[in-house]
Amino acid sequence: MTTHREKHWQGELLLDHSLSRYTSWQIGGVARQFYKPVNLEDCVHFLADLPKDRRVVFLGLGSNILFPDGVLNATVISTRGAFTQLDQIDAVSIRAEAGVTCSKLAKFAAARGAESAAFFAGIPGTVGGALAMNAGAFGGETWQHVQAVECLARDGSRQTYTPQAFQVSYRSVLGPDAFFSAGIFKFPDLNGPDVRAAIKTLLKQRNDTQPIGTFNCGSVFRNPEGDYAARLIEAANLKGARVGDAQVSEQHANFILNVGQATAQDVRALMSKIQSAVAETHGVDLVPEVHVIE
Repeated sequence: MTTHREKHWQGELLLDHSLSRYTSWQIGGVARQFYKPVNLEDCVHFLADLPKDRRVVFLGLGSNILFPDGVLNATVISTRGAFTQLDQIDAVSIRAEAGVTCSKLAKFAAARGAESAAFFAGIPGTVGGALAMNAGAFGGETWQHVQAVECLARDGSRQTYTPQAFQVSYRSVLGPDAFFSAGIFKFPDLNGPDVRAAIKTLLKQRNDTQPIGTFNCGSVFRNPEGDYAARLIEAANLKGARVGDAQVSEQHANFILNVGQATAQDVRALMSKIQSAVAETHGVDLVPEVHVIE
C-alpha cells in the first residue's frame, strides 16, 4: 500500500515554468520547479518539506539577476506578493519582509519623516535583494541602516542575526548560509514631518540619467574604487556595442539593454567583451554586480 505524506504548504507549485517574465531583462529559460508561497510562514513549511538536496533560488523583482537560457534544475521561490509585511515597530525602527519593494519601504519611511530612507527609492528591487548585496543608490547603502535581519535556512528553520554576523562591504554581504526573509532598519529621523518630496527629487535625478522604461537590470558592474564603471566603459568606446539583441545603453554605459529577443548567452558575451575592453584600455578588472545564475 502506498502512503502519502501530508502536505503542509498552501502555495502554488509549477513545473518547467518560464522565468523570463519574472525578470526586468525579460530573459531566462524555465525552472524545473517554481513556487509561489502564500506568505512567509507558508514558505517555512514548503522548505521543510522540500528534499534536502534540492537547489533553491529565491527571486524578488528579478531586477538584478540573469537566468540561463535552458532549464534551471532548481526550485525557484518567488517572494513577490508573499513576503509583504511592513511595519513601524518603535520610534526609530521599521521591519520590512523580503518581498517588500525598496520603493515602498522608502515611501513608508519618508511618510513618517525618515529622509535618510529616501535613497531606497532608487533601488529597483526588493528588501531581500537589497540585503543580499548591500544595494545602494544616491550615496546611501542598505546595511548602513540594518539593526537586525531575519533569515530562513534551507530546512525552513528561522534565525535572527545582528549585523555583526556578516561581513558587509560595497555590494557584498558574506555570512550565514541562509536567505534574508526580513530586515529591521533603524532610521533616527523617523517620526518627523512627511518628506516624500525628497523622493520625487531623487527619482527625477535617476530618470534624467538612466534608461528608464527599457528592459535592463540596472548597473551591470560594480564601480571600482575611486572610479565609475560607466565612465570606464564609455571611455573604451563601448556605448551602443551589441551582441545579438543585447546592447550597451547609449544613455548610461553601465546598463545593458534587451532591445529585442536577447538571450542570456548574448548578455554574458557582451559582459565579457566589456570586461576585456576595459581591462585592455584601463587595466581595470570590472566585477559584475548582476547575479548570474549558472
